[in-house]
Amino acid sequence: MNFLLRQKRNLTEVIHQDQPVGRLEQLRLAVSLSIPAIIAQISAIVMQYIDASMVGSLGALPAASIGLVTTSTWIFFGLCSACSVGFSVQVAHLLGAGKSKNAREVLRQALVAAIFYSCFLAVVGVAISWELPKWLGGAPDIQHNATLYFLITVAAMPLFQFSYLSAGMLRSSGDMLFPGAIGTLMCILDVVFNFFLIFPSRNINIWGHEIWLPGFGFGVWGAAVGTSLAEGCGAIIMLLKLVFYSKDLKLIGEKGSFRLKKSCMKKAFHIGFPMGVERFLTSGAQVMITIIVAPLGACSIAANAFAVIAESICYMPGYGIGDATTTLVGQSIGAGKKVLTRQFAWTSTWLGMGVMTFFGAIMYIIAPWMMEIMTPDAEIVSLGVTALRTEAWAEPMYAASIVAYGAFVGAGDTLIPSFMNLGCMWGIRVILAALLAPVLGLHGVWIAMAIELTFRGAFFLARLKSNKWMSRIEKLNTI
Repeated sequence: MNFLLRQKRNLTEVIHQDQPVGRLEQLRLAVSLSIPAIIAQISAIVMQYIDASMVGSLGALPAASIGLVTTSTWIFFGLCSACSVGFSVQVAHLLGAGKSKNAREVLRQALVAAIFYSCFLAVVGVAISWELPKWLGGAPDIQHNATLYFLITVAAMPLFQFSYLSAGMLRSSGDMLFPGAIGTLMCILDVVFNFFLIFPSRNINIWGHEIWLPGFGFGVWGAAVGTSLAEGCGAIIMLLKLVFYSKDLKLIGEKGSFRLKKSCMKKAFHIGFPMGVERFLTSGAQVMITIIVAPLGACSIAANAFAVIAESICYMPGYGIGDATTTLVGQSIGAGKKVLTRQFAWTSTWLGMGVMTFFGAIMYIIAPWMMEIMTPDAEIVSLGVTALRTEAWAEPMYAASIVAYGAFVGAGDTLIPSFMNLGCMWGIRVILAALLAPVLGLHGVWIAMAIELTFRGAFFLARLKSNKWMSRIEKLNTI
């Protein structure tokens, strides 16, 4: 706890001091905020890795049923994240300007908006769950399990929404460590819940002794229940921390209205709506990729899904650094320190590119092991290893796009970057994948991904250099 308070005080002091901030000091702050955020991001993807590994042990068809709808669940997760960002960026700006009371007013409204928004998403998700596997071109023998997995996951959207919102608000205040720690806890809970929910009661051999373990034997949909329960536990803990114990944002002991205000909602809309549309359409592009992969067979579907999850462990450090960059840029620009804002953006981007280059090299080397953890099927492993090693070359430029996007979000600049993401996904990746898949199979799909990510990184670096992204805050302040 003392470390958390010291980290937050140092961030505030650096932002508000009069003298210039050296590069080493900027790097120190970026690293200190990034490490807990990286832990949180890796923990989130490890939960999917756990689901895939445990279900993968049941065979290719159960694995394919999850792989079929995974990208569709990302659409809903992305929409939840966009809602969270719409409010948390406002909070970062207000805290950077020293307006803690106003930040708490935004938090109250965010809690109310999140309830209605996430319930709406859950209703929509449940309504389409029975037809979705058919729309995606899934074979009849995997449609039932795919429906159950998707149905349970989207029904739990309020839990995911409050988890994202609470973590986003804590990060906006400079508290990166607590969400990271809770992310690790959620992974542990996910393992425990899945262990009992996926598998039936059984005997296992430990050091020569037979031990009976209870289990429900729910299979695929047990993985969805376990993950939702773990996310719900994390959401409750982070919400309690936010409301009762956060230094700048705790609501207990202060009277305030939870009534939604037009100005706050408009700002949240202007920040979050472009992100929501972008996440929806980008995830829609991922769904299109799934449709392109589906005719290649169950092994290709499973290998694609497993490779996406395995590769996520490689790029999640970039998203962690991106989250830290959003906080650094958000508070700096809220304090009116434009020079420091640019410096934080570039320092963090170079940091992200270095870290993800390292992880990309590691992924290239241990790709067989990463796939073998999730499935014993030799054909799935072979396809997945080829995919991972193809994509590893694009990791440095992928990092540039991720961290630069985090800087843009911190400044409230989400519209143009969202169009950039969409243009790359639909204009490059989907088209190339559709052309290459019939010729090269799954390998062609991942070649298309590597090419697209390289171009995307170049585009984001060009925008970062232009400094046009910093003008968005002036337009937001007029709302």
